[in-house]
Amino acid sequence: MLDREQIDLYKSQGYIIPDYKIPSDVLNSIDRRITKLLEDNPQYIDNCPALLREDINFAKFCDAPGLLDIVSQLIGPNIALWNMSFFGKPAFKGKATPWHQDGEYWPIRPLATCTVWIAIDDSTSENGCVEVIPGSHKKRTLYKHKHNPSESLTLNEELLESEFNKADAVSLELTKGQISLHDVYLMHGSKPNISRYTRRGITLRLMPTSSLFSRDLADEMHRNNKKKGKLNLSEHPVLLLRGEDVCGENKFVNYN
Repeated sequence: MLDREQIDLYKSQGYIIPDYKIPSDVLNSIDRRITKLLEDNPQYIDNCPALLREDINFAKFCDAPGLLDIVSQLIGPNIALWNMSFFGKPAFKGKATPWHQDGEYWPIRPLATCTVWIAIDDSTSENGCVEVIPGSHKKRTLYKHKHNPSESLTLNEELLESEFNKADAVSLELTKGQISLHDVYLMHGSKPNISRYTRRGITLRLMPTSSLFSRDLADEMHRNNKKKGKLNLSEHPVLLLRGEDVCGENKFVNYN
């Protein structure tokens, strides 16, 4: 569990690397399932933005002992999983992720999500770990992005350079099995991987159920701005993991 100092750090900086590791048996299971996914779908070598669509049983990794207990300290006891993503960063040719804020893409109102980033391999500055701008979440606003169609990027909405100072960036280096957590408004990105070390990771997108995952808004966003991504998020499965639906309007699916 997080102590008060760590909780305050998350609130002030927008991220935290807790004193926690995914148990080895769970991590090995994640590794095997990801390996099988890539064998069956080699197009996902760089990233798969919707793991739950490929196999809803990826959600079981949220049950790693103690993981949701930590998240509940940050977003409360009523928790829904609305997405999981895989980021591959293969050796020598791993794509960069542009500087962005997650909320630029997401049909959640009010915007509120804690992302858990799980390192399947060591994630270092050498192989393109996540970098963040500490405190960039504080104003609870989305800054200006532009569309960047480059094929060398995992995402194509990029923060304008005038919106932040790269000199403020902090690298979130993780050893295999470690996790980081970050806020929906936090500015972050990662450099390409030109090293000989693969850098794989998966994310759990967890929101408090006081927010609504709006399928109507997702459909509208997809129709009006398809360049932001090929996925229509209105088709995402959303799972209630703990507690109840506080807003009373979320549409959940069951899994087991």
